[in-house]
Amino acid sequence: MQLTKHTDFAFRTLIYLSMMQEELTTIQKITDSFGISKTHAMKIVNTLANKGWVQSIRGRNGGIKLGCDPREIKLDEVVILMENTLDPVNCDQPPCLIAGACVLKSELLTAQQAYLDHLATLSLADLANKRTQQRINNIPIAQEPMS
Repeated sequence: MQLTKHTDFAFRTLIYLSMMQEELTTIQKITDSFGISKTHAMKIVNTLANKGWVQSIRGRNGGIKLGCDPREIKLDEVVILMENTLDPVNCDQPPCLIAGACVLKSELLTAQQAYLDHLATLSLADLANKRTQQRINNIPIAQEPMS
């Protein structure tokens, strides 16, 4: 199973924000750090904020930060929130001639559930380790313009 870029960047954003601890950052800094479009990042941050995982502060000195304890964000919940569908195969378009006798979808759903069950044992805090912190500290972040 390969996650969509949407989910991938949601994980990257959450990990990045968890490393920032209580410090505010901007969507622009995230887009510059990870090389994603600002429009795409805004959609992701909006989805995460609506869930309560990201807090957005408006205004001149505003920004975004993690909205809850990283231990509260379970990895399976991120996948379920961000993926459009978790259906492993589409047996309806075009209609499959062997759908009534085939067990492929059932077996793939069983495997997928095992995958999600494993992710449910992990939280964002489990991803935020010292090695990740060191890498984030070395990410070139766009500098704020001098005023």
